[in-house]
Amino acid sequence: MKRQALSILYCLLSTLGFAQNSVADSTMQRIYTEVKTPYKYGLILVPADDSKKIDCPSVFRKGNTWYMTYIQFDGRGYETWLSESKDLLHWKTLGRIMSFSDTTQWDNNQKAGYIGLQDPAWGGSYALQSFNHKYWLSYIGGKDRGYEAGPLAIGIAYTDREPSKAHEWKRLAQPVLSSTDADVRWWENKKLFKSTVIWDKEKRTGYPFVMYYNANGDSSGNKPKWRWFERIGMAASEDMLHWKRLGDDPVVHHPIGITGDAVLQKIGNLWVMFYFGAFWEGRKDAFNRFACSYDLVNWTDWNGDDLIKSSEPYDERYAHKSFVVKYKGVVYHFYCAVNNKEQRGIAVATSVDKGKSSINFVKD
Repeated sequence: MKRQALSILYCLLSTLGFAQNSVADSTMQRIYTEVKTPYKYGLILVPADDSKKIDCPSVFRKGNTWYMTYIQFDGRGYETWLSESKDLLHWKTLGRIMSFSDTTQWDNNQKAGYIGLQDPAWGGSYALQSFNHKYWLSYIGGKDRGYEAGPLAIGIAYTDREPSKAHEWKRLAQPVLSSTDADVRWWENKKLFKSTVIWDKEKRTGYPFVMYYNANGDSSGNKPKWRWFERIGMAASEDMLHWKRLGDDPVVHHPIGITGDAVLQKIGNLWVMFYFGAFWEGRKDAFNRFACSYDLVNWTDWNGDDLIKSSEPYDERYAHKSFVVKYKGVVYHFYCAVNNKEQRGIAVATSVDKGKSSINFVKD
């Protein structure tokens, strides 16, 4: 009850203006200057053949080695894979960490995972933090075959083994958030998509673990112009096992199209949410943006240039779904690149010119 009262009081104070709700234009410009990556290095991870699509990079570090989880679609559904790199540019696949299930389960054909509880400090360790002697990730789960087919919900997985080794992570038996929950909100009553979980040790919302996720649902009677709306909302937890939705409305959204796939880092006392937009008013592409917040609840959207947008043959259709790190003074912006043949791979852009990749989109 005490924590619930704290959360309610905090939200009330934010609403009444006692919290610092907005971020100044000059600060937003400073963040853009800090995180921008004008040099596209090229593709760094590609599928073995045209039947597969690689998507959604998540990057972490262990010792002197970098690791990337990513998801792969092969016609049946999503599995989650792991790769490693010494320099953030050249990557080697290690194997699966969440695979298809042969038994009939709620998630047997869809397991699209995203790392959780990472050190959020910009330019920091980028290590995964353990809670209750376990490492954690959240994932999209579903039982239907096909590309994001059927009902999709959010599950939680964990491991007590080394997360830099390819092995099957354990999963909770049931989803922690779904579109059929009793407390589901109007904007998320169809499908739930990518999530990211941070460990906020200052408990700004009254909870240590905060999840941002995008979903689609009702659009208040307005039909989307290109495809369904997606918006980013919040949930929170005490133990990573039981989750409570926060607020009635999304925290980052736009009048039309998709706002999704949030990933958070902290630059000084400011939280930065990297996310992607798609099919906004007057646009038919997908691109990467950011928003900033002091309190994790009220977000100021960047209104300037895209961080990443289509410009090369390998990303001519979509250039979206961010994961951004800063290491030894260089910013690396990983993203999903899609060409006009609907081939998907992982590309990277940098803040300094690293030259061009020699990798083709699809390996021979």
